[in-house]
Amino acid sequence: MNTKTLSRGDVAPTSVSRRGFLASAAAASFVLGFTIPPRMNAAAQGATAEVNAWVVIHPDDSIQIRIARAEMGQGSLTGLAQLVAEELECDWSKVGFDLVSPHENLKRGKVWRDMSTGGSRAIRGSQEYVRTAGAAARSMLVQAAAQGWGVKPEECTVVKGIITHGASKRSTTYGAVAAAANKITPPAQVQLKDPKTWTIAGQPLKRLDTRDKLNGSLVYGMDIRMPGMLVAIPKACPVHGGKLKSFDAAAVSKMRGVKHVLRVDDETVAVVADTFWRAKTALDALPVVWDEGDSAKVSSETIAAKLREGLSAETNFVGNKTGDAKVVLAKAIRIIEADYSFPYQNHAPMEVMSATIRWTPERCEMWGPTQVAEAALEAVAAASGLPIESCMVHPMRIGGSFGRRLFTDYVRMAVLIAKQIPDVPVKMMWTREEDMVQGRFHPVTQCRMRAALDPAGNVEALHMRISGQSIMAYMRPSVMTANGDPFAFQGLMPGGAEMAIGYTFPNLLIDHAMYNPHVRPGAWRGVNLNQNAVYLECFVDELAHATGQDPLVFRRKLMANHPKHLAVLEAAATGIGWDSKPAAGVYRGLAQVMGFGSYVAAAAEVSVTKGRLRIHRIVAATDPGHVVNPQQIEAQIAGSFVYGLSAMLYGECTVKDGRIEQENFDSYNVMRLDEMPEVKVITVPSGGFWGGVGEPTIAVAAPAVLNAVFAATGKRVRNLPLKNIDLGTS
Repeated sequence: MNTKTLSRGDVAPTSVSRRGFLASAAAASFVLGFTIPPRMNAAAQGATAEVNAWVVIHPDDSIQIRIARAEMGQGSLTGLAQLVAEELECDWSKVGFDLVSPHENLKRGKVWRDMSTGGSRAIRGSQEYVRTAGAAARSMLVQAAAQGWGVKPEECTVVKGIITHGASKRSTTYGAVAAAANKITPPAQVQLKDPKTWTIAGQPLKRLDTRDKLNGSLVYGMDIRMPGMLVAIPKACPVHGGKLKSFDAAAVSKMRGVKHVLRVDDETVAVVADTFWRAKTALDALPVVWDEGDSAKVSSETIAAKLREGLSAETNFVGNKTGDAKVVLAKAIRIIEADYSFPYQNHAPMEVMSATIRWTPERCEMWGPTQVAEAALEAVAAASGLPIESCMVHPMRIGGSFGRRLFTDYVRMAVLIAKQIPDVPVKMMWTREEDMVQGRFHPVTQCRMRAALDPAGNVEALHMRISGQSIMAYMRPSVMTANGDPFAFQGLMPGGAEMAIGYTFPNLLIDHAMYNPHVRPGAWRGVNLNQNAVYLECFVDELAHATGQDPLVFRRKLMANHPKHLAVLEAAATGIGWDSKPAAGVYRGLAQVMGFGSYVAAAAEVSVTKGRLRIHRIVAATDPGHVVNPQQIEAQIAGSFVYGLSAMLYGECTVKDGRIEQENFDSYNVMRLDEMPEVKVITVPSGGFWGGVGEPTIAVAAPAVLNAVFAATGKRVRNLPLKNIDLGTS
């Protein structure tokens, strides 16, 4: 079991009390006429006792567990609450939640630690300290009860929030001793439970946030209403990096409902009106002149041509190297070579970018969805011109994000607009078209795969050259190294990395020729693992067929030194019935990868009739180390397949005259319900580590299906999306 040292700051309140803080926040919200969601408001309304920063227990024994990570549909809110509740030994039926604000975290010395949510880290990145907080709270509650009875804490037991002293047959509840527990000095160390003994964590419990969604009480960021609120609709130069040259405000300023026509920054203009539709109508009519610059000459074709140059260019950016693959390839008797490509993808969340801001010379507040609450607070402060202590961010629930709200560009824009309209709440919303055009796109890449085979069909050397855009060169230049962008090699790293390659080749070279077009890249759900898995897993499948070997048997030989990778692959293969004959006209494909700390694999069954693909079934196997909520894992994997298969089937953003062409869902399609295959999820947690769930399995969906498509048609699909490929007979 794990032992964790606690400091007082981990669990005790500072001079800013929870009740005082919420009271002031509620007062400010009342002035604005903003309704706090019920679960958040409960803590402000009733008498409560904070046991520590993570646990608040009401006199009626109801419990609020504070959640510092963003909930955007992935279920981490419930999973984190389960981990705290498990160590707390409380009654799960009495558990609710409260969302932490970054300004409160700052005031309390970052007691809730990291609030960012991305990279499938919500649970795995905080599981130890949230479990520790739950265990510490339990210890303090028991000690408070024991002191009241004049007995030793170790003589007491807890079952579902009821503390019992067996010898005297006395019992009490958490709610009765919570206030006293807050005065207890936190324990220096706590013993965390062995996951094998879990009764709350590890169980398929229902989500805590489902009711609010079903009854309509859940307020998303773009749903906010406030008295006197105005709505701002911005429009930036459609060519990334272009400038706003001029606009004719007088042409629309007298239209119904229009209050302001504003220059936001060097790239953006905005119309502010009393309703969304009136602002949008005026913006559509606004004469605007853009300075698009040289990037207006860029197209998908010119980008592709530059990427092709990178496939054979010299580069010093090496991600994984063993032996000397180039020398072996130069002398090889037989070489298999193939070029692949992966297009731009849009995050396309259902909830467009939005934020509501109220700016005064003394204070700036934001209500809105974000994956990086602390970064959003910093963005508010920077754009508002106020010290960070004078700024507040109220994180709202997120209607989809997939990595888009890791950026704070929309937060900055909202503040710059509201700053020009002091003391008025302004809700900035992007139109769907603006959201699509001004995205931060999954990067475009190409890849050349070359393998040297010996006469027995063994791989002597493999060279994988990736040519394409670097996310980190744009998003976080500080992480760039002498070997370029380390994130470009996700799923291809040496053993020991959380995104390690699952094969052993005697001579291996994986490198990256970086080319960065003007289109802004971003961390799209699963990031670079997606295309890297397609490139590697489809090419390994090519090698198996080129040598006349069964794809599973071929992989087993390469995976002898990678037992965890192999275990999930075997589980998926067994689940699909790989060694049995499929139904007539049905064909199978496999794929595996490691990403975000987890080992994942998929096996797919497809048929292709008259060029029409039908995906019948996918079996997914995952080893995330530990399972916090199996029901949520199943939901996340099925959902990730929707995302990954949509990209494989339809996802493609093209560039013409420097701008993204796909402006709405009529041109950027997603898979429909009748296209969704049956999904079976197999979890094989091996323990000893914590992996992610929300992103890894996206990567294996496409290559498993593409390998099955080859088995069905004899056609190797190397360029996505499939909508551009004729799968009919030659």
